[in-house]
Amino acid sequence: MKTVLVTGADGFIGSHLTELLVREGYRVKALSQYNSFNYWGWLEDINCLKEIEVLNGDVRDPHYCKHITKNVDTVYHLAALIAIPYSYVAPDSYVDTNIIGTLNICQAALENNVSRVVHTSTSEVYGTAQYVPIDENHPLQPQSPYSASKIGADAMAMSFYNAFDLPLTIARPFNTYGPRQSARAVIPTIITQIAAGKKQIKLGDVSPTRDFNYVADTCCGFLDLANSDKAVGQTVNIGSNYEITVGDTLNLIKEIMNSDVEFITEEQRIRPGKSEVHRLWCDNTKIRELTGFEPKYSIRKGLEATIEWFTKPDNLAKYKADIYNV
Repeated sequence: MKTVLVTGADGFIGSHLTELLVREGYRVKALSQYNSFNYWGWLEDINCLKEIEVLNGDVRDPHYCKHITKNVDTVYHLAALIAIPYSYVAPDSYVDTNIIGTLNICQAALENNVSRVVHTSTSEVYGTAQYVPIDENHPLQPQSPYSASKIGADAMAMSFYNAFDLPLTIARPFNTYGPRQSARAVIPTIITQIAAGKKQIKLGDVSPTRDFNYVADTCCGFLDLANSDKAVGQTVNIGSNYEITVGDTLNLIKEIMNSDVEFITEEQRIRPGKSEVHRLWCDNTKIRELTGFEPKYSIRKGLEATIEWFTKPDNLAKYKADIYNV
């Protein structure tokens, strides 16, 4: 039984990846960011909590990273600050967590002879598409402090492959959605406001397009890349190769939920002009050729599963539909 470490396991994607790894028979060490409440984030909600080892710490501490990567076969590095609006007001914290945290994990993995590292990137590093679909050769454009920090983190990770032969893959997921996603993201924003009985939905710009991916598909992409020797030293998109506008996504959710809500623009939800990423559409040719990856969830099927989860009273109660999450 191989031992794997998931950093950021207490987050949205990390908690789902933890569940998948347990189902696949791995011994899982799950890192939750330390807090004095002993609260483990979304790990509190997973169905296999008794089958994992929960660690409490912070990737910003290099000594702690060396401690938790001992006797680990694979590291899935997901720990990061990811909220774009918050990066406008607290950019320094994004450098500390995303770039220095990645440096610490890579250094620790190298010193402890970890067999494989999967570092998590984001489609935001591409910025607004210069051509579509977006393949891995697309130019990188730092249109927010968040995306700049992830570009830096990706470069730091790849430097450890080039300079020290650390067996590393950069996984670059496009827009992932599903149960447990933060309310600062557009799909939970829409669903929670409708489920809370709102007659008007507050959103930012609905004209941008996204390549939305159900979280189960994203997690399978991570696992496929970790198990592919051909993916070592590669940067690989994880996406569906399907483009849809935010507005059309809103209308599809309205249809599924049988809602007649009205959309209104809220100024604080609109990104600064040059920071908005207007178009994202994933070319997933590379991951299909390397691993045979194929998404299993259509946008409708994924939204139906997401809506089912969010509309359960116990789950909906965890969200504050009246508050804009930065």
